[in-house]
Amino acid sequence: MPEGTPNTGRQTQEIAKKWLPGQLSWLWLTALIIALDQWSKHEVVAVFSLYERLEVFPHFNLTLAYNSGAAFSFLADAGGWQRWFFTAIAVGASVMILIWLARLTAAEKLQGVALSLILAGALGNFYDRLVLGHVVDFLDFYWGDYHFPAFNIADTAITIGAGLILLDMLLGARKEPKDND
Repeated sequence: MPEGTPNTGRQTQEIAKKWLPGQLSWLWLTALIIALDQWSKHEVVAVFSLYERLEVFPHFNLTLAYNSGAAFSFLADAGGWQRWFFTAIAVGASVMILIWLARLTAAEKLQGVALSLILAGALGNFYDRLVLGHVVDFLDFYWGDYHFPAFNIADTAITIGAGLILLDMLLGARKEPKDND
């Protein structure tokens, strides 16, 4: 490249490293998942009545359910204090995840993706709890008369993120040299 010609690709990378250390560059994925989660919840609330079901495929419905508790409706009937408890947990977990993302190295991309997905899920459900007082769930998988607890895209992102962290741990364990004492 001739002298004096700007290298915008390199400059962009240097700016990103300065302003988005570690794996914070994956926050675009967090924002995308939050937007998809909130849009999908908004659409379901606009179209469905509470507990109304639409069979999409055998063993899968769209429905509308509200969850004032945590996963699997844990503490859903606790009287209201759980809203603020789970909101505080989401804030604390989000701060810890942001710090963790910032401290990851360039080689730890899988962890970056995983943590970004978990952050998206935490913030998507945080918004619901803070604004609505409950989480909107709408994905309903079932077998016969048994229905798995309804969930949403935020829950899916958390689950996929946790799975990727486990996968990263397994892959990392394979790379570790075996100590032959």
